[in-house]
Amino acid sequence: MNYEVIREKVGKLKGKVGFCYKDLDSGDSFGVNEDEPFIAASIIKIPILIEAYRQFREKILFKEELVEIKESDRVPSCGAAAYIHPGARLMLKDLCVLMIVLSDNMAANILIKKLKMSNINNTMKQLGMKKTKVNRILFDSDAEKAGKQNYFAPDEILKLFEMMWKGSLISRQDSEDMIKIFKLQQINYKMPYLLSEDICVAHKTGDDEGITHDAGIVYARKPFILCFASNETDVNETDEFIRKTTREIFEQHS
Repeated sequence: MNYEVIREKVGKLKGKVGFCYKDLDSGDSFGVNEDEPFIAASIIKIPILIEAYRQFREKILFKEELVEIKESDRVPSCGAAAYIHPGARLMLKDLCVLMIVLSDNMAANILIKKLKMSNINNTMKQLGMKKTKVNRILFDSDAEKAGKQNYFAPDEILKLFEMMWKGSLISRQDSEDMIKIFKLQQINYKMPYLLSEDICVAHKTGDDEGITHDAGIVYARKPFILCFASNETDVNETDEFIRKTTREIFEQHS
């Protein structure tokens, strides 16, 4: 793989762009700005999911626990929960699945409040993630105006997926269960877009104004992990870079 070509392409993109890659067979890896903090958008839902599974494992919370959908929880939709009538009750496991598969913002906020930000961030610290941090719920305009943002570093998200792959994130069963959720991802116009439909990609995207991210495991013949991150970028141009780079790397792993 020609790493310098990727480095040059990243350098030509608008804004702050990060990238990292790891071959899960050989251990070979490469990155550009991979240890830099990026405003997270929906990538922050990855540590939220991990904390949920930690609390399930430790029996602090239970997957089957029912949570009532309240009007006060409603935020602009990416997802389905915002369309469910107030008073309906969903299991915590349902909220986890909606948060990842449909990138459901309302589900994410309910989970942040239930899990508590301090617990999410403490778990990330214990896992060695120094830059991945939840500082506010989604669509909290007052907190955003005050400069509070959620952050991640590409290499840290890559490490979390690698731990899941190895079965060492919380437990082997929890790692496998989380990967199954990421495999159900419905937002597939980035990393998987130029791959054939039979290729599995367990991943999570993030989007906002001037922001586009995607990260996860690509199940090529020789599987690998990618993490793309960008802030203040030209989203269309960077999305095209994500698609083409994923396909080029996939072809070298097939």
